[in-house]
Amino acid sequence: MHIFNPDFNSSEYFIVKYFLASNKNLREAAWDLALGQSVGNPSMRSIWETEQLFQDHSIIILADEQELKTKLAGEVAFAFPLKNIDLQGDGVSQILCQLMGGQMDINHILRCHLNDIIFPSVVEEKYFRGPRFGISGTRTFTETWNKPLLGGIVKPKVANDVEVLKKIVGEMVEGGVNFIKEDEIMANPSSCPLELRVKEISKMIENTKVVYCYCINGDDVVTRAKRVYDLGGRGVHVNFWSGLGTYKRIRELNEPLFIHFQKSGDRVLTNPNHAYHIKWNVICKLAGMMGVDSIHAGMVGGYMQQDENFLDTLNILRHYNVIPALSCGMHPGLVDSITKQIGVDYMANVGGALHGHPMGTKAGVMAMRQAIYQQPGEEYNVAIQKWGKVS
Repeated sequence: MHIFNPDFNSSEYFIVKYFLASNKNLREAAWDLALGQSVGNPSMRSIWETEQLFQDHSIIILADEQELKTKLAGEVAFAFPLKNIDLQGDGVSQILCQLMGGQMDINHILRCHLNDIIFPSVVEEKYFRGPRFGISGTRTFTETWNKPLLGGIVKPKVANDVEVLKKIVGEMVEGGVNFIKEDEIMANPSSCPLELRVKEISKMIENTKVVYCYCINGDDVVTRAKRVYDLGGRGVHVNFWSGLGTYKRIRELNEPLFIHFQKSGDRVLTNPNHAYHIKWNVICKLAGMMGVDSIHAGMVGGYMQQDENFLDTLNILRHYNVIPALSCGMHPGLVDSITKQIGVDYMANVGGALHGHPMGTKAGVMAMRQAIYQQPGEEYNVAIQKWGKVS
């Protein structure tokens, strides 16, 4: 059995790059990952593991075995067999289960960072559709070119009834927003149920060029997305946590099923030292492949710490025609600085600085629009007095 650098058909594998650290050596860490995440127990062989099985289904380590023995930490690339997963039926959640799973239960693997995933182009084209609209389609729909898109976030996040929500949205639309999203807290609260919101807001904005994304978080986002469309909605907002509701849904079937919660990989989220994590750019690449049109990519100059690889993030998203939405402290005084740094292909997504403008929500939108169009007015000047301007 030999899984180091053999000849293999690259069209039948996808490449995954990790940073690994071990208190033994990189060879042991790579070996345990390759076997444990494909054919079997890292350290014990069985009669069922034939040479043909290893040849067809084991993960290949793309590194020199002897060199790995001399290191405790470093980046290692692996080739994962495509035949081990049903990309159409299993989807991205099962990809991540294979990539960030049982290796984090092995004591001597001290760190495991998923740094990159590279699929053969034919695989991307066959199994992933990419965005329906993205940057280009959203610009066409909103008739906004050669400048950042203006996004607004509904605040308060929750507790508005539908009549208050309509007033808030009305001011945002009148102020000149291109895009509105409900916050991730909204979903389906009793104060403002999803179906009622969709019916009322869709009717209200049907003759506008505004994209409105309803928050549909929950255990069955696909059903909710279909319902939003059936009721006349144009967009949906899904927070990444909504993939974790499956156990509850299975139980509610009330069938005689044993439900097992398999924990491997949970340390990606729960380890306080972040020894095990998935690089944000990997998530962005998967998001683009899956077909999101926009994504909260991060922020420059707000209250969110900018990732050191932020420019790489933007390049990945633009490659897939995904709109990078920048929020968490966005305000009019940041627009010029951000645009100089990263260009115009982003969405300035604003919540607090819209609704917290001294002259009200509509004025907050107008101030942002004046910043984007470089046409300062009273609303912009008031905003600069409140939040300042970054050169």
